[in-house]
Amino acid sequence: MLRLRIIQTTLSAFAILLILFFILFSIHFKSPLLPPTYTTITLQNTSSPQQQFSLLIGILTRPDNYDRRHFLRLIYGIQSSSIAKIDVKFVFCNLTKPEQRVFIALEIMRFNDIIILNCLENMNSGKTYTYFSTLPLILSRQYDYVMKADDDVFIRLEPLALSLQPLPRFDLYYGFVIPCPSMNPFVHYMSGMGFVLSWDLVEWIGSSEIPMNHTFGPEDKLVGQWLNAGNKAKNRFSNKPAMYDYPGTNGRCSHQLIPDTVAVHRLKRWEQWIHVLNFFNVTKYI
Repeated sequence: MLRLRIIQTTLSAFAILLILFFILFSIHFKSPLLPPTYTTITLQNTSSPQQQFSLLIGILTRPDNYDRRHFLRLIYGIQSSSIAKIDVKFVFCNLTKPEQRVFIALEIMRFNDIIILNCLENMNSGKTYTYFSTLPLILSRQYDYVMKADDDVFIRLEPLALSLQPLPRFDLYYGFVIPCPSMNPFVHYMSGMGFVLSWDLVEWIGSSEIPMNHTFGPEDKLVGQWLNAGNKAKNRFSNKPAMYDYPGTNGRCSHQLIPDTVAVHRLKRWEQWIHVLNFFNVTKYI
């Protein structure tokens, strides 16, 4: 009887040792049998070491333009830049309908790419001023550049980044200078299709009384007037002919599609979008 107990005790101790050995062996080799709580996960920095600057693109649109936003998410979601960290956000004023509060809440939860400004929806009554002046107050980080863009423009992100790469990060005003035939960026202003300001100018718009007291009128023209009145934007760059209106839509601001395009404006119809996307082989792998 005593011998049997000794054998049982020995076997139990041996079994315990085997279990301990198995656990230690499994931990050492990261066995998949271990529960997830035993696994150590190291988060990696996914940004490219070659990225040299950051850009926020704010697409000014309207709350009810659901289809256009979803389409543009596809357009910009399949693009990237090796030299710039580019974020694309959709910008509009306060929501006014019950369905907007529900549907747009879902968009925010799913995509987190919407900025709602404290204003009444408008085109030339201060929305662009509210956009720029609000950003320093609500963003958790600064960007090197901020762009205001329309929702009927196709922007090619990598060519845009390449064109910005050699330019100053300070006191910069970039876009498509108006009037259309002009090549002088220091005359008049940049078209509202899509223009870029360096972050210091965004902060200046938010703090200066010059734009604060002059917010009603053609929004792109106003920006040029603010900068001139404040003696700002010593660095100006008009990216013609790489930025233009879609062929045949706007006289001398339009020309045929070219390979070096940065932005094509006035894409109002689906057949125009199809033409542009086919020209640049956006879906060439399908």
